[in-house]
Formats: sequence, C-alpha cells, structure tokens
Amino acid sequence: MPMQPGDYIKIRLSKFKEIEGTILESYDKNIVLLKLKSGYNIGIPKENILDSKLIRKFNEKEQDFKIPSGKGKPSIGLIVTGGTIASKLDSKTGGVKPLTNIKEFARFYPKLFEKVNVKKLEIPFMLDSSSMSYKEWITIAKISERMLNDSDINGIIITHGTDTLHYTSAILSFFLRNLNKPIVLTYSQRSTDRASSDAELNLECAAEFALSDCAEVVIIGHASMNDDFCYALSGTKVRKMHTSRRDAFKPINNKPIAKVWQDKIEFLSERKPRNKEKVTLDAKFNDKVALIKFYPGQNPDILDFYKNRGYKGIIIEALGLGQIASSEAGKRSWIPKLKKLIKEGIVICTAPQTIYGRLAPKVYSVGRELEDAGVIYLEDILSETALMKLGWVLGHRNWKGKVKEIMLTNIAGEFNELLTE
Repeated sequence: MPMQPGDYIKIRLSKFKEIEGTILESYDKNIVLLKLKSGYNIGIPKENILDSKLIRKFNEKEQDFKIPSGKGKPSIGLIVTGGTIASKLDSKTGGVKPLTNIKEFARFYPKLFEKVNVKKLEIPFMLDSSSMSYKEWITIAKISERMLNDSDINGIIITHGTDTLHYTSAILSFFLRNLNKPIVLTYSQRSTDRASSDAELNLECAAEFALSDCAEVVIIGHASMNDDFCYALSGTKVRKMHTSRRDAFKPINNKPIAKVWQDKIEFLSERKPRNKEKVTLDAKFNDKVALIKFYPGQNPDILDFYKNRGYKGIIIEALGLGQIASSEAGKRSWIPKLKKLIKEGIVICTAPQTIYGRLAPKVYSVGRELEDAGVIYLEDILSETALMKLGWVLGHRNWKGKVKEIMLTNIAGEFNELLTE
C-alpha cells in the first residue's frame, strides 16, 4: 500500500502489537515516521512492519465545517496573536502551523462557539510570544479598546503564547484605563493534536469569565494538572512558573481572583465590577528600560552599558529584602555608579529577586544606603510587572518629576497593601 504523509494508518508489528498514527514526512526512506495519538512521534523501520491498513486518507482541502450560529448567545471579541493555542498540526511534517481564520478556529474549538457568539475576531499578527515588543502590545491594546467600547461585546479573549504572556497582561493593565469589562488572556502549553492538550478547557473557562461581572485583566489557565477547573489570575500578579506543566501560571503574592469552570465561577477575592465607563487608551511606552538580575560579585560597570545606549530606566532584581553590593564591598560597591546614573536622570528601581515577599530597605544598613542614593524600592511587585510599569511611566514625558510617586502608586493591583508572609 502506498503510504503518503498525512494519511492516518494502522500498522501491525507482530501478532499482538498494532499501532495507529499519522504518517509524517520521513528523513529516511527506510523509516516510517508516525505521529501517535499522544502527540509523540516515533520512527519505525519498514522491515519491522508486517502489515498496514489505511484508516483515513489525508485531504489537502479543509473539511466542510459550519460555524455554530451565534443567534441568541452573548457576544465576545476574540484577538488571536499566536502561540500553541492558535496552531494546528501539519499532518505532513509533524510540526504546527497557525490557524488563520474564524472557520479554522471554530473547527478546532467548537465548544467555544457553542457557548458564545464571536462577534469580532482579529488576528493582528501571529508571533511566538518571545518575538513580541511594545509595538505588538500597543496593537493589542488598540484593538481591545475598540472592542471594550462596543456595547454589544460582553468581554474579550486574547489567545497568546505562554512565554511572555504575563508581560502582556501586565502592560495591558496599565495601557487600558477605566476598564469596564473582562479582558481574558489564555493559552495552551500543549498542542491540540495531543490528548493532554489544555487548550479546550482554558478557552471554555476564558469564555465563562469573559461574560462575568468582573472588569479586570486576567490570565485564565489550568488550576492543576487535572482537567477540572481553571484559575483567573490578576494580570499584574502572575508569573509562568514551569516550562511545560499545564498549570504553569501561578499567583504571586496574592491569591487567584476566581475559580472558573466551564459553566460557573467562584470568586475568591475582591475585583472591580463590570461597569459602563468608557475605556481610554493610554498606550505610551519608552522601550529604553532594562531588567538586571543582581548576583554576588557582579561588576557595576554593566550599568554603563545601558547608560551609553541611552536607557532611561533600570529595574534591578535585588537580593533578599533589597540588597545590592554597597560600600562594604569596596571596589565592587554599586553605590557610586548608582548615584552617578541617578544624578544623570536614569531611574533606578528594585524588585524582589525572591519573587515572593516584599522588599524592606530599612531593615539593613545596605538598604538604607541604597535608598538614600535614590534607588526606588518597589515593595512586592513582580520584576516583569515593574519593567512594564517603568516603560509605561517613562513613556509620559509630562510625568517628569513625578516618576517616583507614580511608580509607588498602586495603579493596577501591582502592589499588595499588606505584607505577604
């Protein structure tokens, strides 16, 4: 039987062993490469195959699919930006390629379209999230503003790659003022061709939250490795904490906003309610900001690299309660260099390298010394959120002279009012 890439076949390897999978393009004419139902690929020498049977012939043309009617259903806006959740299996290569239109999206995620009417779908770009920059964040924010101010749209879902998802959720929390409806960012860690894909549950829960009485920017994703419910996590207090687990995103220094199932929500903390305010776009951003992780023995001359390239602000991930090498470190002290840069107008802030907990500069003399030098201690903020906020603040030229005050103002839930144990 001629075997073609994309065909779904059953192969018999012995009297008692058969396997099924999709034929992929093989690197070796003597090897049959199969993608299994689990999503994993295996190579089988042709000499080991006793028999094979064609189950389903690969069809280059997309199957006829009718998008479920949206009549009588609540409407949402959908913004697709890339990532695993917006990809489909390439049956020939075993890789993935992007979904490109609403019909494809509906065919892969029918339960979403059974639940809501996707009134507007926008695909401004399809990028690996590691390739995003402030330009893409501004594009997403502009589309979001238009959708949020559409009276027929109940809320927004944004699909996005996982690696920088919490950067995007943080900056949208600053860009979009007077939020009136939910903005839900969601993802999948595992592609739709894998039995363990988290995409379907994440999207169903995202739709449920997009219809809720909550005007917040949130990330929705698996609460555990099980397919039972998701968490809604604050856009400024969330971080990707695992490379591959389906529950990769965790709340930092706070608790989830809600537990979300496909058909109900249990709120766990205070949230801003849905309202009729008009959302305003404040998408200013200065990309001349940097994030530095301080480590023992680090040469402070690294700061000159950013100064010489015209950077306007730096977030330093400090040790412990806010320690960076001070005067007792002698020539390795960062104090002289920090004072010089701050005097020249560069904003220097710190965030906790420990991730959890709060900076407390007055506990040790080194903290007091750094604070006296002009370093701004950003309490329990996440360093990624701090970077996004600093770029946003410095994007406002008319805020010059108020940078410290605004950086320490709790604008989008980036700070907890009480010390987190």
